[in-house]
Amino acid sequence: MKLEKVKGFLRTRVAKSLAVLLVVVLIGGLVYVNYRLFYDPTDAMGFGNGNTQPSDGSTQTGGTPSGEENYFTATALNRQQSRDEAIDVLRIISEDEEASAEARREAAQMISQIAVDIQNEASIETLVKAKGFADCVAIISENSVSVVVSAESLLASDAAQILSIVYDTTGISPDKVSIINR
Repeated sequence: MKLEKVKGFLRTRVAKSLAVLLVVVLIGGLVYVNYRLFYDPTDAMGFGNGNTQPSDGSTQTGGTPSGEENYFTATALNRQQSRDEAIDVLRIISEDEEASAEARREAAQMISQIAVDIQNEASIETLVKAKGFADCVAIISENSVSVVVSAESLLASDAAQILSIVYDTTGISPDKVSIINR
């Protein structure tokens, strides 16, 4: 009898909505952990290398050492892998016949938002590199943006240009933007 009640509950709209909420929270948690492990500028979790200071004397306009190149390549690859995993989960939900119409619609909206974020990140990276930085990686998450640039130090004018690029591309206010030089 209890098993029938549990099965009945699992078929309800509430249970399906809870399942979607759980998946969204899980994806958010995975993105957060990925950020803390690979992009955390303060090295707060004890991983990474404290990305706030360049470790090899690279300059803003000079050549990028292979270690820096590997960092930016690895960061972009990790970002893409996280997004691919999130999209796979969301695609499963959006194609699930048993999921509620609202859950499928919400999953499709999240996939669309991820696609917009990917496009905006690419635009930010291209425009920042056009301003003279050797390399750049942008990470958009919800209502904030982190931009990591290959530079020994950042002038106020450099930061202002990056903030302007981010705002023009995403509409996200400068107080929600983190710029990290590496």
